[in-house]
Amino acid sequence: MLFGLLTGRMDAVASAALEGAGDAVDLCLGIAGAICLWSGLMELMRRSGLMDGLSRLLRPVLIRLFPESEKIPGALDALSINVSANLLGLGNAATPAGIKAAKLLRGEGEAGGGLVRLVVLNTASVQLIPATVCALRASAGARQPFDILPAVWLASAFSVTAGLIAERILRRFFK
Repeated sequence: MLFGLLTGRMDAVASAALEGAGDAVDLCLGIAGAICLWSGLMELMRRSGLMDGLSRLLRPVLIRLFPESEKIPGALDALSINVSANLLGLGNAATPAGIKAAKLLRGEGEAGGGLVRLVVLNTASVQLIPATVCALRASAGARQPFDILPAVWLASAFSVTAGLIAERILRRFFK
């Protein structure tokens, strides 16, 4: 605004500000619609039992990654829901289960290896369907918002692998 006043182009600045505000509202509505769609799909999966099936498929991997979770009631369920939602690209739906899993894995003491691994998995977030990113791309006018899938899969695999290796190496130095 100061630049607009100094250059005498306040009308252009005001016009750009209003246009940007309108674009922001359009983007928010597009994302909100996609989040509602995917959250509804997640709820349908939960009610139909598909989420439980996905959780059962993930349990062997999760038990290997989080061996302490078998001893903590509810931890494996929260981990399964969190990882399942992240796989589907539903970070917002994964958050409550992630928080519950983090609280259970933390227990009474300091952050242990299980909690650190959970943070690594949530930060790297392996996604089979990056729903939010694709919704952003669709809102921005991308003709094929899902054409990024191979890149997302590759980047997710590398980031999770690097994070888990780093956690394992650093755990040896900082107990």
